[in-house]
Amino acid sequence: MTVSLEVAEGVGTLRLDRPPMNALDIATQDRLKELAEEAARREDVRAVVVYGGEKVFAAGADIKEMQAMDHTAMVLRARALQDSFTAVARIPKPVVAAVTGYALGGGCELALCADYRIAGENAKLGQPEILLGLIPGAGGTQRLARLVGPSKAKDLIFTGRMVKADEAKEIGLVDRVVPADEVYAQAHAWAAKLAQGPALALRAAKEAVDTGLETDIETGLAVERNWFAGLFATEDRERGMRSFVEEGPGKAKFL
Repeated sequence: MTVSLEVAEGVGTLRLDRPPMNALDIATQDRLKELAEEAARREDVRAVVVYGGEKVFAAGADIKEMQAMDHTAMVLRARALQDSFTAVARIPKPVVAAVTGYALGGGCELALCADYRIAGENAKLGQPEILLGLIPGAGGTQRLARLVGPSKAKDLIFTGRMVKADEAKEIGLVDRVVPADEVYAQAHAWAAKLAQGPALALRAAKEAVDTGLETDIETGLAVERNWFAGLFATEDRERGMRSFVEEGPGKAKFL
């Protein structure tokens, strides 16, 4: 399989495995969507790591496969391409991308679907589609601009240049840079810590932030308000507040 889902300690690892560069062909895209939806459903998955292995995250689409497609074929495929990445973005649980080596084109777009990105010192990210006479087609023009701002996004998309890990962190494209051999361990630790948290509150927080970025502030505030009030009906809220009163902050156990 080109993508697998392995679960341990409440953390589901979505692992890309299509040597040598994890090129995201149609079969890989479809499998990614299938497993992202499975991770979203499974109660034993409380947080997710997206990982491409020790050497490369994903070097982009399968260009040979795309070269054989004409306009009609891509009109029919473009929505499915976006949907496979959106399935990752819509996992209603914390998602971290563990980025080593190249994360280019579709690989960068996949990393953008995570809530948090930890990159190795050897990471190189970019949207080089312009060098093929194209633009990003799996969410890059939208998610990159929302993450780093329109001018920085346009610089990367217009030039197609790659950025190394230190610059990626400087512009906000990644959140943490660590030695390459520590990327997965640190990503898993981030996810495992959140997997111990209040699952419904984490889901609410993610939906409120993401919805707010996609709409006007009044709508976003309404989403926040409804989730905030709704969480008062949960056992986790009772447990968290009781622990705070009796033991002090930060000691509640939600599992």
